[in-house]
Amino acid sequence: MKKLMTAFAAGAVALASQGLAETQGVSDDEVVIGSVNDLSGVFAAVGVPAVNGANMKFDEVNAAGGVHGRKIRFVVEDNGYQIPRAMQGYNKLLNKDKAFAMLLSLGTPMNIAGFKLLDPKGIPNVGPLSAAREMLAEPMDNKFTGFSSYWDQVQVGVKYLAGEFGAQEVCTMYIPSDFGKEIAELTKDVTAALGLTMAGETTHKPDELDFVGSLTKLKSAGCDVVTMALGVRQGITVVGTAKKLGWTDVKFMNTSAGFLEPVAMVPGGVTDGLYAAAGWVDLYSRAADAVPGKFIADYKAKYDQPASGFAMLGYSAAETLVRALEAAGPDLTHEAFIKGMESLDYFDELTDAQITYGPGDHRGADEVTISVVEGGGWKLVSRQ
Repeated sequence: MKKLMTAFAAGAVALASQGLAETQGVSDDEVVIGSVNDLSGVFAAVGVPAVNGANMKFDEVNAAGGVHGRKIRFVVEDNGYQIPRAMQGYNKLLNKDKAFAMLLSLGTPMNIAGFKLLDPKGIPNVGPLSAAREMLAEPMDNKFTGFSSYWDQVQVGVKYLAGEFGAQEVCTMYIPSDFGKEIAELTKDVTAALGLTMAGETTHKPDELDFVGSLTKLKSAGCDVVTMALGVRQGITVVGTAKKLGWTDVKFMNTSAGFLEPVAMVPGGVTDGLYAAAGWVDLYSRAADAVPGKFIADYKAKYDQPASGFAMLGYSAAETLVRALEAAGPDLTHEAFIKGMESLDYFDELTDAQITYGPGDHRGADEVTISVVEGGGWKLVSRQ
């Protein structure tokens, strides 16, 4: 009997080890995390600092011994904000690198395309750099977002501008991708809900930089508010061109996709008066606070570049993932990780946000912030 029990115990251990070995991207001393990001395209100003911020957090964790004895290996593929390149990246990360989970993958259309590969395998997709509602599309079990959706941002932002400035005519400018189309549709929805008039819209190629004709058209339509779903450089060019045309009584509004320090810091006050509805408070407006101040200094020391809001979001998303790995325990599986994510409830001093997940609640922070560019920086004007 003793020999039988010993054999049974040995078999159980072997089965447990086999089960752990079958969990993609997990070994005794390593867990592989992937990201399909934009390091060279129209949103590289978002993707590069976000990846740097995540690497900064992972380097700290690995230097301290990792999570349950496992170091984190973060493998990033550049999508250049192009779907074919994104799919190449997903295929490599899933089939060659055997990524356990995805973190900070950028782009609404790229994430949606990637779900076709992630969902059948149950690969968690954490903190995507997109606020589209599709980031929590069914099956939702393996999907976790970090902050308020574009839907929330556009609803709150347009309502705020209409209330503050008596706006009646609303317009939108967008790239005709899943990202841009969603912003345009949301703009139309809130405009109708508020009893305002949808006065016009223009679509633009991702590399387009001549907006004189489009702005002349929208100005003639009498637009009071213009929502934008454009590339980072495009958004800056739009606001600057409008001022050159003498169109100064209009309010342009970005979502979180355009809520960046470089947008506010353009010399000569080019972007002064530009609004953004996002899901967090600007990093530099809190630079005097201990935690943001330390992050700014540490990031500068590590990369010899100024930190940014998306560097902050990258670090914060990596922090969330690390906490979930810790909560999952040493026997790491996708099921254990998802339960770990759903157990998280903490205040993130870096982003000044309460992060809470749970079964059926896979969005970390719910708040919407409204900010405006003043004197080379973002000024918070509303938080709800």
